[in-house]
Amino acid sequence: MEGVRPEILMSWYRCREEYEVDPQLDRAPSAADVGAHSLDHDVVYAELGGMAASAAREVDGLDGVVTVADGTGRILGTWGSRRILNLAADSNLAPWSTWSEWASGTNGMGTALESHRPVLVRGPEHWCRGFHEWTCAGVAVRDVVTQEPLAVLDISCWKTTPSGDVLPWLGKVAAATEAKLRKRAHHSGALLAAALADLRVAPDTPLAAVDLAGNVVLANGEAAALTGTPADQPAYAPPHRPTPQLPALPILVRRAAQRAAKDPEWTGSTQVYVPFLDQAVPVVVRPAFAGTQLIGMLLAFGQVGSSTGCDQPAGYLMPATATPGPMPSRVVALRDERWVLLDPREIRYAEAAHNTVWLTTDQGRMAAATRGLDRLEQQLEDKGFLRVHRRFLVNVARVREVEQGFKGALFLATDARTRETVPVSRRHASQLRQAFGI
Repeated sequence: MEGVRPEILMSWYRCREEYEVDPQLDRAPSAADVGAHSLDHDVVYAELGGMAASAAREVDGLDGVVTVADGTGRILGTWGSRRILNLAADSNLAPWSTWSEWASGTNGMGTALESHRPVLVRGPEHWCRGFHEWTCAGVAVRDVVTQEPLAVLDISCWKTTPSGDVLPWLGKVAAATEAKLRKRAHHSGALLAAALADLRVAPDTPLAAVDLAGNVVLANGEAAALTGTPADQPAYAPPHRPTPQLPALPILVRRAAQRAAKDPEWTGSTQVYVPFLDQAVPVVVRPAFAGTQLIGMLLAFGQVGSSTGCDQPAGYLMPATATPGPMPSRVVALRDERWVLLDPREIRYAEAAHNTVWLTTDQGRMAAATRGLDRLEQQLEDKGFLRVHRRFLVNVARVREVEQGFKGALFLATDARTRETVPVSRRHASQLRQAFGI
């Protein structure tokens, strides 16, 4: 639509096509209890709460309310005058309600959680008509290791617009909070490397310490050859940690983290496919803690169980990420806690949601083991896949129709029976027309 900013258009698309939010909604839904959170979350909530209380005094004359929500969009606290808080409560802009995009459509908090920069949502830009009297500005604070959102700070004004300084201020608050998290993550990286050095293992065992995103903090020479990362070079700071060339490792780490959260004494074993060797290699996975906080995983490659040299047996056999033998063209995905090895020809398109990539395949929709659409694009660059949008990668051979939409917009139908369509961004349209000769 003419004059609508790209980030708002993308949010509207998510609300309509992905989340199916009712635009007639006039109150945010009640929040669900999604379980415990970490100490890092508590620190961030306290930090943002102090900022919110201070900001509330500044926006009082603008009929503004300041909110802090968690990483799922659940409001934890609100600050403002009694009158504006009562007014906000009419829309459930209050604690115990959820303002994620999937629940309440385009809004300052939910759309900030989908973005990596401060977001401004003006009245009619809200997806739901019941919120058109509000103008909202929000910013998410993200985990500096996994890049998942931890919390969001938002300023919402009734029938007025915040000053032009609000977005820069929100950005500074998020940057200052994340800077403290980076210092803590740097310390955690040093502790991970020390924990790896303390492992009692057989000589020449390939060892690596990885953070909760699956990136390598330290690997010895033998493990570095398997992971495709530098050897014996500690990377304490998250931005410096290399990504291993093991596509299934991020999901393996997430599954291991879930088990370790329930049982800190847990140790697991599995197999990972190593492209360098073109085969699966056994690995024992051991959680590493700083006090009670899980900070990463210690990996010992080799034979499963005692032959890896670890001084404790594996407590749980995790699903194998691959089986031995040549399979250089397979794409690894997760479905119902099982690993699925996909032929690229089975994939119709891939869609990014934060760092998770969802694959729409002949076997259904499932999460890719590869984190990030850019990495998946590199993996499939010679398999007939084409980037058609910031969030979409399509299998050209599976495109059945090219539809023209409003003002030259293009959509690709990958399944004509179900009207399954993929949007094409303007910057990728010429490349697509060239690929199809249209």
